[in-house]
This record gives sequence, structure tokens and C-alpha cells, in this order.
Amino acid sequence: MEERILQFIQLAVIALVFISCYLVIHPFIPAILFAMVVCISTWPLYLCLRRALWGKPALASLLMVMLLIMLVIIPSALLAVSFADNLTATFDTVKIFLEHGPIEPPVWLKEVPLFGERLDSYWQGLASGGKEAVMLFKELLEPVRNFLLNLGNVIGQSLLQMVFAAFIGFFFYRDGEALIQALRNGVAKLLAGSLGADPLVLIHDTVTGIVHGIFGAALAQAIAAAIGFFIAGVPGAFLLGAATFFLAMIPMGPTLIWGGASVWFLYQESYGWAIFMVLWGVLVISSIDNFVRPYLISRGSSLSFLLIFLGVSGGIVAYGFIGIFIGPPILAVGITLTQLWTAHPATEIENPPEVRN
Repeated sequence: MEERILQFIQLAVIALVFISCYLVIHPFIPAILFAMVVCISTWPLYLCLRRALWGKPALASLLMVMLLIMLVIIPSALLAVSFADNLTATFDTVKIFLEHGPIEPPVWLKEVPLFGERLDSYWQGLASGGKEAVMLFKELLEPVRNFLLNLGNVIGQSLLQMVFAAFIGFFFYRDGEALIQALRNGVAKLLAGSLGADPLVLIHDTVTGIVHGIFGAALAQAIAAAIGFFIAGVPGAFLLGAATFFLAMIPMGPTLIWGGASVWFLYQESYGWAIFMVLWGVLVISSIDNFVRPYLISRGSSLSFLLIFLGVSGGIVAYGFIGIFIGPPILAVGITLTQLWTAHPATEIENPPEVRN
């Protein structure tokens, strides 16, 4: 009895330690997962950089973190700031427009031959019905404003998680080989026998294939979009290219960017550039997604478009803006391990006992 009580006490202490560790690490789980995804997918680049720097892991890790900051974190911060400014300006414009109420028809409209009276009466009907719509929109302004403020807080928290991820990633790069060996020793005891394969190699191939496929295609689309915007002279081409990178994760996302640029050219009466933007978007930007993404994903792991979309959406819900980067790889790893696990049927009993009457 005393031994059992002692065992229960030991288990309780161990459980308390694990729970305490989880509570401490819980705020940084998105940053840790993001750092893991980045380090796994860019590990060959880190090894090449380390060899070029005379085998100095600290210096190579620092340069990799600087690349992460310059290529991901800074563009994300600039895009978030630009997004917030544009939303604020749009909100103020809509508020001023609603305060003026519906637009009354011009006086000369009645003088239009044949259709003047009908057009004037139709405009009056829209204006009278528009008063109720204006009141409704005014009531919705405050909830929309609160939603935008909450969205800004979520984006700000995700950017902070990216900064933590850059700091954590330095140690993952520098001590990666020792961490991999320790993790291999632990995971092999739990999973290697049942899976029949090295799970760390499987996870590496899966994460690398998904990251290169999804984000490589998104980066290619962003570069192509930015080049098209620069050629056409669209204002804020760099930020629009960064926005294309993030919207490339969702169906028809880049179309919102280059389609909006085409509409802007139509509003400016630049019909030639509008046609160019549509052709560039359809033939160049969208074509990259149709060819580059399947090729890159097939090199490491196969994941359907539905699962990619669910991974992005679920990642955003679970981890905020940073979930765009960690949602699909986590879902891909889980599905791949499950498929490998279920691919080995249970051992059948060769000589079942005979049933006696």
C-alpha cells in the first residue's frame, strides 16, 4: 500500500511539472511551431551557409534569422501597417459619405429627351429607399469598427509571435543537430516500431514538400505580381506583391489584387493597362499556381487543395495570422503519420484456437 501511494505521489508530481511547463510555454507555442517549420524547410540552406562560413554555426544561424526577418517579418509588418491605414481611410470616407445621406438626382436629368422623367422617378425611388439603407449602415459602423480593431490586435500579436520565432529559430539552427538526435532517440522508442520507418525523416520530407509547394508557389506569384505592378505603374507595387503572397493561400486570392488593379485602371480610363493587368494576372500569376505548386508539393508530400485550405483556415482560427504558415504543415504531418500508421494492419493470428463444443 505504501509503495502504491508513493507511486501515485510521483505520478502527481510528474503531472504537475508537465502542466506547469505547458502553462509557461503555452503563450509561445505558435512561435515555436513557426520556428520549427522554418528551420525544417530551410535546413539544407543553413548547412550550405554554414559550410561557406568556415563551419561557424552561430554566424550561420544569425544570418538565417536575418533572412527570415527581411523576407517575412518586415514585409508582413509593412503590409499590416498599410492595411490598417487603408482601412482607416476607407472607414472615414464611408462615414463622411453616409453623413451626407443619399445623393439627389441632378436637375437636368428631367430634361433628357424621352427617358428623362422615367430616370428621374427611378432615381427618386432609389434615394427614398436609400435613406433606410443609410440608417442601417450607420448602425453597422460601430460593430465594423470594433471588428477591425480586434483584427488589428490579432495581426499585431501574430507579428510579435514572428519576432519570438526569429529568436527561437536562432537556437534551433545553432543546436539543431543535437536537438534532432535527442528527438530521434525519444521518438524512435515510441513510433519507429509501429510505423516501420523513421518518423523524423517522414516529417522532414512532408514539411519541406508542403512549405516549398504552398509558400514557394505563393512567393513566385507575389514576385510575378510585383513585376506586373511595376511595369504598369501601379502605386504601392511592393506592398501589393506582399499582399498577393498571403492571399495566394486562399482560393482566387491573388485575383482580388490584380483584379482590383485592373478596376483601378478602368476608373483612371487607362484601358490598355487594364487589359494588360488582366492578361498578366490570368496568363502569368494564375498559371504559376497551376503548375509550380503541384510540382513542388509532389517532390515531398501530397496534400489535396481542400486540406491545404483547411490547414490555412484552421491555422488562422487557432493561432491567428501566423497560422497561415504553420497550419498546413501541421495538418500534413498529422495526416501523413496517420496514413503510415494505418498502412500496417494488425498481426493476424496464424493458428486461432479451435472452438470446442
